[in-house]
Amino acid sequence: MARITHGIACSHIPALGVASDFDKWEDPYWKPIQEGFAPTQKWEAENLPDVVILVYNDHASAFDMKIIPTFAIGCGESYKPADEGWGPRAVPDVEGHPDLAWHIAQSLILDEFDMTIINEMDVDHGLTVPLSMVFGKPAKWPVKVIPLAVNVVTYPPPSGNRCWALGEAIARAVESFDEDLNVQVWGTGGMSHQLQGPRAGLINAEWDQMFLDKLSGDTQELRHIPHIEYLRETGSEGIEMVMWLIMRGALGKETRELRRFYHVPASNTAVGHIVLEPVNGEVPPSTTVEGNNAAAQSLID
Repeated sequence: MARITHGIACSHIPALGVASDFDKWEDPYWKPIQEGFAPTQKWEAENLPDVVILVYNDHASAFDMKIIPTFAIGCGESYKPADEGWGPRAVPDVEGHPDLAWHIAQSLILDEFDMTIINEMDVDHGLTVPLSMVFGKPAKWPVKVIPLAVNVVTYPPPSGNRCWALGEAIARAVESFDEDLNVQVWGTGGMSHQLQGPRAGLINAEWDQMFLDKLSGDTQELRHIPHIEYLRETGSEGIEMVMWLIMRGALGKETRELRRFYHVPASNTAVGHIVLEPVNGEVPPSTTVEGNNAAAQSLID
């Protein structure tokens, strides 16, 4: 049986990819960030999963205003780094896990989450930068990756509550997969930042730390934060943090913090990072007939 063993949250600032690609980590501006992630790189090497379900948002690389899926899951064999206007990043292709991805897609749709299934797409910095921050510069990524794209670019994005519930549904899906797999769920984006307008450069370290604090333990307060609070307190791009709640929901009732790192600024953005493990990984059963095997069986009986 597959199992979710840990969750990781990580900013996906494109400038971090530049620092990695061009070996800038010894520069005084970037060195504190590299030092902050180095213990996680060591820890991850010792706790390497088979598969990472990586929650991120696309930045008009695979999707544009012609199609804006709220939730999209990659079920393909592999994904190439996207050309975001200055050529693709010089990082390995991302290898998928189609069997698990299709199983999750089926489970989520029967659980009444209207997923968009993507078999071919390129992946941009939203997905590749977290891989670089955790794995460095390998010749091949050491894990298989299931991309899960969330719309946080065009209003309306999903609510924090819906994202948390999606994480719980992902946990149910993973647990029902027969193959013995170690699975991690990563949430990416954030933390507080605004890239345009009169409040460009906004960073709210106090709010960010509150958010990090409440990811561990058994509180579910974060799932009820409304969109307007993200916008007011963390800037127009801070809404990306709802993607972290998919990771948190997938870890169950209670979590323990293993590691945290926070740094400002990096390219006008707060860098946030946390590693969590489930203490009580129990999630609520599905409330739908199709998603709840016991309910479906009772109808047959």
